Amino acid sequence: SDLLFPGCELTASTKSYTFQVDKEDDSDHILALSVVCLTDGAKDECNVVEVIGRNHENQEIAVPVANLKLSCQPLLSLDNFKLQPPVTFRLAAGSGPVHLAGWHRIMHREDASFEEDDDLSEEEEEEELPPIMPAKK
Repeated sequence: SDLLFPGCELTASTKSYTFQVDKEDDSDHILALSVVCLTDGAKDECNVVEVIGRNHENQEIAVPVANLKLSCQPLLSLDNFKLQPPVTFRLAAGSGPVHLAGWHRIMHREDASFEEDDDLSEEEEEEELPPIMPAKK
């Protein structure tokens, strides 16, 4: 089931926000980030938002996902950038306020049929991918 991620706001006084799920919950969770934008009161400065998570070796990594500036790029669409909780969003530079929004998907393991997914051939999986579109200028 999909739930709206109410989002969070990063500011000079609240530089980070962690999205996590109950450790005893055996469902699979995906957090998808849709948009990052400057909100009312932002200064014309670079606001860098980082995502802090864990890689495949369970090591913590920080990756910048947005560099917003009021005069040139106040909003960035991240096209449902998928993350595995727990994940922390941090304002690495700037004073914000920066608002992040998206959705949270919960897949209950008893509902998911992983065996069916394994039966798909690689060709079928490739056919389902959307075509790569050139960047809009």
